[in-house]
Amino acid sequence: MVSQSKESANNSMESILLQSNLDKQLKDTAEKVLNGQRITPEEGLYLFENADLGYLGTLANFVREKKQGDRTYFNRNFHIEPTNVCIYTCSFCSYSRLIKKREEGWEYSMEDMMNIVRQYDGQPVTEVHIVGGVLPQYDVDFYAALFRRIKAHRPELHIKALTPVEYHYIFKKAKISYEEGMKLMQEAGLDSLPGGGAEIFHPDIRSQIAGDKCTGEQWLRIHEIWHGLGGRSNATMLYGHIESYTHRIHHLEELRQLQDKTGGFQTFIPLKFRNKDNEMSHLAEVSVIEDLRNYALSRIYLDNFDHIKAYWPMISRNVAQLSLSYGVDDIDGTIDDTTKIYSMAGSEEQNPSMSTRELVQLIRQVGRQPIERDTLYHILQDYSEVVFEEDQAFRSYVALPVINAN
Repeated sequence: MVSQSKESANNSMESILLQSNLDKQLKDTAEKVLNGQRITPEEGLYLFENADLGYLGTLANFVREKKQGDRTYFNRNFHIEPTNVCIYTCSFCSYSRLIKKREEGWEYSMEDMMNIVRQYDGQPVTEVHIVGGVLPQYDVDFYAALFRRIKAHRPELHIKALTPVEYHYIFKKAKISYEEGMKLMQEAGLDSLPGGGAEIFHPDIRSQIAGDKCTGEQWLRIHEIWHGLGGRSNATMLYGHIESYTHRIHHLEELRQLQDKTGGFQTFIPLKFRNKDNEMSHLAEVSVIEDLRNYALSRIYLDNFDHIKAYWPMISRNVAQLSLSYGVDDIDGTIDDTTKIYSMAGSEEQNPSMSTRELVQLIRQVGRQPIERDTLYHILQDYSEVVFEEDQAFRSYVALPVINAN
């Protein structure tokens, strides 16, 4: 399957290069991608500003299939969101509630969170994803104790938890360094970092949309330290608000440079700005075409990232399917309606949950190979030929009457 994908992708690239009316710079860039050469920030910006969707999709799909063939990954996971009350005021956020309005939100206790974990006892989930608002009571000691309790209860459950936004705050509050803090979290049971809190690294934009939380440099530094401890992490970018293409390329370049240095990133997840009930609601959301262009550019530019993920609860199942032809090879997991971050911002998926069968069907419907993975991309099962019990149900035939036409 992988070899057939590569052959098809090669043919598509050759068709692009044979187009007589193709802009010379676009043709030169396509040749670089075909030959496995890295494109520059200037070339990336030129693609954003001048390349059409078909061209970008062809290049991105070539890279995707060169790296992963038709393999499309998902996992079985659930989320714990400790609180949506937060000391920070990010303009784009529809999820958080200020402390003065905390009655509108929730604040889970340690036992509340352990009860969520216990709900999945006996179920084949492999990951718990923990991220939420920032409040003083959720400090270093709290999270270290939570991680230990989860590991004591279910040692094999992978803990992917907290972003540099939370870590920066709790380490500063505890008066310990990033290095000390991340080592402490690792010893408590932390397995990997999600990619959240990155937003846009460029200070001109970050200062306007998330000025009071950790800087882009601090976000990158915490991931770098985690990678130095042997940990893996993801990365995100919030796009489609007040940023320009220049700011997006700057963001991607910062990630690419750190990945060159550490090799610790697994997956890049573009996150679309949604405009419901936040301080930036006056801004129109970008189109699906722009979503696909952004996925494609990300796949082309981040040549040292193995995976590009489309977070299906944010963009809808149909767009997630489309994205698999624009560089994406991962659509996250089952989730089981355990996250409210994007539903509260107006995403299409207001109750995000998919069964394994539904995820597999979604991937198969567009001719891709569904692969269940764990958080670190170890393959748990290839679902290419799996027949689900629901699909084996007996379908009887009803004999129709014979009508004599004479």
